[in-house]
Amino acid sequence: MSKILIRGAKVLGGEPQDVLIDGSTIAEVGTGLSAEGAEGAEGAEVVEAAGKVLLPGLVDLHTHLREPGREDSETVLTGTRAAASGGYTAVFAMANTFPVADTAGVVEQVYRLGQEHGYCDVQPIGAVTVGLEGRKLAELGAMHESAAGVTVFSDDGKCVDDAVIMRRALEYVKAFGGVVAQHAQEPRLTEGAQMNEGVVSAELGLGGWPAVAEESIIARDVLLAEHVGSRVHICHLSTAGSVEIVRWAKSRGIDVTAEVTPHHLLLTDELVRSYNPVYKVNPPLRTEKDVLALREALADGTIDIVATDHAPHPHEDKDCEWAAAAMGMVGLETALSVVQETMVETGLLDWAGVASRMSFKPALIGRATGHGRPVSAGEPANLTLVDTEYRGSVDPAGFASRSRNTPYEGRELPGRVTHTWLRGKATLVDGKLT
Repeated sequence: MSKILIRGAKVLGGEPQDVLIDGSTIAEVGTGLSAEGAEGAEGAEVVEAAGKVLLPGLVDLHTHLREPGREDSETVLTGTRAAASGGYTAVFAMANTFPVADTAGVVEQVYRLGQEHGYCDVQPIGAVTVGLEGRKLAELGAMHESAAGVTVFSDDGKCVDDAVIMRRALEYVKAFGGVVAQHAQEPRLTEGAQMNEGVVSAELGLGGWPAVAEESIIARDVLLAEHVGSRVHICHLSTAGSVEIVRWAKSRGIDVTAEVTPHHLLLTDELVRSYNPVYKVNPPLRTEKDVLALREALADGTIDIVATDHAPHPHEDKDCEWAAAAMGMVGLETALSVVQETMVETGLLDWAGVASRMSFKPALIGRATGHGRPVSAGEPANLTLVDTEYRGSVDPAGFASRSRNTPYEGRELPGRVTHTWLRGKATLVDGKLT
């Protein structure tokens, strides 16, 4: 088995240390390790990492890989290559594929494709309801018992708006410690909605998407979770009001977790004035007040994690008039840079805090075995090395993702992932996929 010596890296942003990888495991963490004849490190490949930050491999609880059925947007191969480029060693693949991942057979297909390609671990998310139709529970138990071992279930892209179905799902997954991840969107309140409801939507004459459409579902579901004694996770939380509801629920001891996307930490509905469909997303970009509330909530732990909601689309689905455009943005390859700009450079989080919200906690919520572990001896060598001093413009032409629908094209962002290791195997070296 090969040995790799990462020399002089700032582990979680702390003091410089050397990290020795032996095969798939971290063998030693310390100072003064040498590949020139030192015991244990002899013959190791050396990666000079002075000034760079070493993090545990990132974990994304909310990724759309599109396969099976929409391989024109993304595949498990291209999506996991994008993940490795962004520093991720594990992603959770949403169920809104064609066919929907609502059976053991489909989730096992996605799981095995991830194993075959090897750029990061792929954990399928199972649908809550058959066909995402919200009428009948999917095969939750069979998906959990399958080789994929599904623990997270979501109809993401659609809300489980029927309270009875939601209660039954929460009761069902409780038996094996699963979690229901809710796309909080009351459908009747968002019919014809095109963007956030507010001043900008009124001025542009676009159908408004009210904050209460999200907040009302979150309020209902945290109460259902309390009643059932089960876990609920809130996908892509986007409003200041939602923050307050989750904060209140946690104060009551309700087992709720929540995620925020990088784009909701940075972008506002003012960008919609351009009518550029790249800014069309679900939930919509909100106001500056919402953005600031989301940042504070991520910093104080009310929002548990950052999840990308990586939503690739082919060119023709975005290069059209606003009303006809698909909703969604790619995010795996820019997420860490956006978090550095919005949370680290603003002083709201240090790098240990970033590791918590982008690795430790998402792995814990999703039960991602072997991921989100400390950078210490004996742990799996799932690691990400970041050049935090780098600044550069985003060029989607260089993306590993099959799609290019990024809202950051031409925008200067900080930070660059230079290396990613999955169980000691380099998937990214000097910014290039292996």
